[in-house]
Amino acid sequence: MKLLVIILNKTEALEYLLEGMSAAGIGGATILPSAGMAMTLSKMNSSFISSSIRGMFSGDEDDNKTIISVIDDDQLDIARRVVYNTVGDLSHANTGIMFTVPLDYVEGRRKRRFEPRSAEQGNDKDETSS
Repeated sequence: MKLLVIILNKTEALEYLLEGMSAAGIGGATILPSAGMAMTLSKMNSSFISSSIRGMFSGDEDDNKTIISVIDDDQLDIARRVVYNTVGDLSHANTGIMFTVPLDYVEGRRKRRFEPRSAEQGNDKDETSS
């Protein structure tokens, strides 16, 4: 198992990202409001941020969302596809960051309620994980 962490700068894509993850069988995630270092320093009126850059960070809203989810190893590729299809290429600036951390122990996680749908499966339910 892995801990999937997505720091999403394109917060307008959050709803679509969560819907895509759910449709792909990733049924649980925690979403945390978060802010990058530049945003935080700007709000603190830090001398490290020049006044010309400070104007870019004048909004009251958080500058990103952090999504964390415990996933099975075989869910990583589909999670990556969902992120790229909804958010775009993460190598572009101000898009987001995604990484995983290996987990050697997890307790309290429910079994998968359903598997990702494919054209062959239709609406069949997974009998083994009820």
